[in-house]
Amino acid sequence: MHLPINPAVTAAVLLALSGGVSAQLNQLAKAAGKLYFGTAIHGEDLNDSTQQKFLGDSNDFGQATPGNEMKWDATEPNRGQFTFGNGDKIANFASSHGQILRCHTLVWYAQLPGWVQSGNWNKDSLTSVINTHISNVVGHYKGKCYAWDVVNEALNEDGSYRNNPFLRVLGDSYFAIAFDAAAKADPNTKLYYNDYNLETLSPKQQGAVKIVKLVKAAGKRIDGVGMQAHLIVGQSPSASTLQSVMQSYLDAGATEVAFTELDIRFSSLPASSSGLQQQAKEYGAVTTACLAIKGCVGITTWGYSDAHSWVPGTFPGNGDALLYDRNNQKKPAYSAISSILAAAKTSGGGGGAPPAATTTLVTSTTAPAQPPPATTTAGNGGGGGGGCVSPQWAQCGGQGFSGCKTCASGLTCKVSNDYYSQCV
Repeated sequence: MHLPINPAVTAAVLLALSGGVSAQLNQLAKAAGKLYFGTAIHGEDLNDSTQQKFLGDSNDFGQATPGNEMKWDATEPNRGQFTFGNGDKIANFASSHGQILRCHTLVWYAQLPGWVQSGNWNKDSLTSVINTHISNVVGHYKGKCYAWDVVNEALNEDGSYRNNPFLRVLGDSYFAIAFDAAAKADPNTKLYYNDYNLETLSPKQQGAVKIVKLVKAAGKRIDGVGMQAHLIVGQSPSASTLQSVMQSYLDAGATEVAFTELDIRFSSLPASSSGLQQQAKEYGAVTTACLAIKGCVGITTWGYSDAHSWVPGTFPGNGDALLYDRNNQKKPAYSAISSILAAAKTSGGGGGAPPAATTTLVTSTTAPAQPPPATTTAGNGGGGGGGCVSPQWAQCGGQGFSGCKTCASGLTCKVSNDYYSQCV
């Protein structure tokens, strides 16, 4: 479902850039009809109590993806010898904090043990290797993973298949083999193709469309396409482009899409104030696009803090790509996302683009027979009429706001700026 971008959401970007709302992201994403807002967790992160506090806050990050701990070299370093201890730590951390687990990744050309890379395989023996690896790894985590990135980064930029041991021996049949093995090992997990540079209409995007169709034509299940979205400030695609790209994967036969490794890096440092505002707009475009596509289930950032990002180590001189700065303070990008998600909720959005802004606030689909007692609002320029009651995270005030200005019992209308107050 491809819906027009909502003017209310566009306005929320402007609110954010002028100091808008800053509620917690996963709560807002779920209230706007999405499944989660999440982040990646690396094993070393759990050795730091400060990182644990941020990463384990399910109000902010309701989904976790292990960075390296479930990859082939980590789970089967020697043939037939499986090790799950490091992956289990992250799975258990996510479970204990009420977070959805996205599991990552099964078949990838990188971080592949030498015994796979250099093996003297034929079609039967390599098929057996793939089936054995996937059945053991997915089977170990059966019932714990919302989704698996089954095949990762299998495309070149021109849309052709990347050279790897699987392609050399099995040709493109390895896609169907891998997805079939994962589906058999856990019939209830979602199965994704995951890659970077899938966010624009391009030969590589068309390659991902081809993979979806290829797997489905083989009679095997593929549920989603994961767009890693490692983007660059000033070069990120627009919300409308992102919508068109996501829709192309759904039209090809995927049932859902997600932003799986989002970060938006600066190509030179330090970041200027205007640069941070531009970064916020670009994070906002991703959020707006996901809200506009019913099949977009959520957004995952690849880490939460600039102090713990993969970017500087891979792209020297680049960085400051995430939502919190090096001192664990929220950046303008955080406020942009939270404002847009809040606007989607207050506009009545839920799984698609919020409807265009109206003068009446829709607070629920079925009003209770007797609304709960409301608190007196503060700083919102009025009390709201008609006995309406706004739920948590709803807008309740601001210059020009004519919707419901009374918060439900136990909530307070908190002023974020002259133009936006919110029930918290």
